[in-house]
Amino acid sequence: MHKHARLTACGREILVRRVLAEGHTVTEAAEAFGISTKTVRKWVRRFREEGLAGLHDRSSRPHRSPREIEVRLRERIIRLRRDWQTGAGIAERVGVCRATVSRVLRSARLSRWRDLDPPPPAQRYEHAAPGDMLHLDTKKLGRVRGIGHRITGDPRDRSRGAGWEFAHVCVDDHSRVAEITVANDERHATATGFLQQVVQRYAALGITVKRVMTDNGACYRSGQFRDTCRDLGIRHIFTRPYSPQTNGKAERFIQSLLRESIYARAYRSSAERTRALHRWVHRYNWHRPHTSLGGKPPISRISLTGNNLLRLHT
Repeated sequence: MHKHARLTACGREILVRRVLAEGHTVTEAAEAFGISTKTVRKWVRRFREEGLAGLHDRSSRPHRSPREIEVRLRERIIRLRRDWQTGAGIAERVGVCRATVSRVLRSARLSRWRDLDPPPPAQRYEHAAPGDMLHLDTKKLGRVRGIGHRITGDPRDRSRGAGWEFAHVCVDDHSRVAEITVANDERHATATGFLQQVVQRYAALGITVKRVMTDNGACYRSGQFRDTCRDLGIRHIFTRPYSPQTNGKAERFIQSLLRESIYARAYRSSAERTRALHRWVHRYNWHRPHTSLGGKPPISRISLTGNNLLRLHT
């Protein structure tokens, strides 16, 4: 049903009944509904032949297409394409024009070379207990010096030279309980300090950290970070190069963080944004339903027996 349609299926039924049951002429019905007499006769004829089912829209596709490409030829084009043949080469081999080959490949979603070698499906996993694996990552954030031009639309509100901040994030693989801090850099000393801070906070929840996964950033490749992991008895695992999906839980958490907190509203300063960010992380851990956890918050997967719940819930 297109947006300029004069009649819906219900309106067509009223039209037909005026002509067949109430005795209106085709011309009178056409004038009353603002349509042509040809259209009135069409709906009356369909109603007589098919009943109410005939008053619904039909596909505009023809019943017969004598010039449609044969199924065997279509399958051959697709088979040649999967053998990494070009469209021009396929057209020459099968004896059809390039436009036909292009149409067949487009309908089969094989027009682009990358469609012939799709990425492998994601291998989803989840460790059995909290602390078995922590996912660490960083996100670069521009400093805030008042409401910027992206909000006001005024180019004069650009905040040039404001610099950058870095959000260091950590997500527990099993429970999804997250920790975050905002720092001025992403150097090895800052990353190492965040790791130590994370271990202490998880210990307060009764969690012993056994492994951490990071990308191949310089701060995680540093000797200081390596030595800290060794001293804490933590096994350090790196993601595959150029494969951010390996650390997918941290990447997905950062997406939620950006959408629901950092870019959710305008902030007047970086400090205000950081305060809002920490409030959001608290809500994420203790109150926000998580789809992968059956609609429960991450803290529901951690046993807090023996811990002071009021002290932790801050």
